[in-house]
Amino acid sequence: MKEIKKMATAENFSAISVGKLSELGDYVLELSPEVKIPGKVFGGAALQATGSEFSFQMFQPGTETGFLHTHKNHEELYFFLSGKGEFQVDGQVFPVEEGSVVRVSPDGKRSVRNNGTTPLVMLCVQYRGGTFTAEDATDGVILNEPVKW
Repeated sequence: MKEIKKMATAENFSAISVGKLSELGDYVLELSPEVKIPGKVFGGAALQATGSEFSFQMFQPGTETGFLHTHKNHEELYFFLSGKGEFQVDGQVFPVEEGSVVRVSPDGKRSVRNNGTTPLVMLCVQYRGGTFTAEDATDGVILNEPVKW
């Protein structure tokens, strides 16, 4: 089974690699001995993320999540990086493909499937919903110092 590689770390950052997106199928997320999800890897813990979680997932043609799910507190953003498929929220089904982005509130009943002919690859970012404020929108600070490579 494939594993995340740590690239660099210091006091204010950490960097990892999940490898080539075309090789996501080498990962297997084991939720229990009976429940194993091929092609899925979570990265938040490896990055020591403190405000969100993220996962990459690859669906081979003809495969799907296989279940609906919701969250207690977390909103999710799904970024589709390659392939074509369908997404379902609260019974509404719509197409997704490379470049599609879907936001789902915690209560949204969601699922995804690959009804295309090539792998469907997505990045899912999970974070506590309803917390982004106007102050957060101006949180970035541009520093008056040169970039040195």
